[in-house]
Amino acid sequence: MLRSSGATESRDLPGFRLRGREVARLESFSDAVFGFALTLLVVSLDVPKSFNDLVTTMRGFPAFALCFMFLALIWNGHYKFCRRYGLDDGTTRFLTCVMLFLVLFYVYPLKFLFNFSINGLVFDSVPPASMTGSQFSSLLVIYGLGFAAVYGAMTLLYLHAYRLREALGLNDLEKFDTRYQIFRLVALTAFGLIAAVLACVPMVRNWSSLVYMLLFPILRTSRGIHRRRRAPYIAAMKNGLTE
Repeated sequence: MLRSSGATESRDLPGFRLRGREVARLESFSDAVFGFALTLLVVSLDVPKSFNDLVTTMRGFPAFALCFMFLALIWNGHYKFCRRYGLDDGTTRFLTCVMLFLVLFYVYPLKFLFNFSINGLVFDSVPPASMTGSQFSSLLVIYGLGFAAVYGAMTLLYLHAYRLREALGLNDLEKFDTRYQIFRLVALTAFGLIAAVLACVPMVRNWSSLVYMLLFPILRTSRGIHRRRRAPYIAAMKNGLTE
């Protein structure tokens, strides 16, 4: 169930021991799926046959960059989970497969939304009438539910690790950090659901997109609070008081 590892600590969370340093088949499979998801972002792009075609293709770069960033963030979150806990049991494999399935489903709505938003509204390369208000609402709902589902699966992975905290030998600091990650992921899931609900109401539909912008200051603030609150645990570890 657990993979053996040395006592190397996490770089982003000093004091958190890495229990999964070796690349397991689950991680290799996950990397392959994420690579396939990134491939899906570009398979629809044609090779430019003229300068105008090249300019049109380059206009899609900002949308592609944002899609790439979101997929990279999800991959990085799963990477950190594997390194911190080293779990390779049936529940972890199942939840990881659920998350990967959702990521693949998430790719096309993600690409379509950013292509429409950036290319259509910024570069005006897509006629505004190509999508009705109800269709745009449906798109935001699909995106919000996909966003919530992906981070919901990640939340379940961390809840599973916290349930196995005794078997993993988590100390007080590691338990605290795990609870913080659960809180962070629950917040991401909740924001996706809130955005999806707002998208269903025509009067506040435009607020659905703005909800995601609130994530940056909220998560940034929570990270600062987390760092201050974990300082006593670090001090206790240095004094040999943490179990």
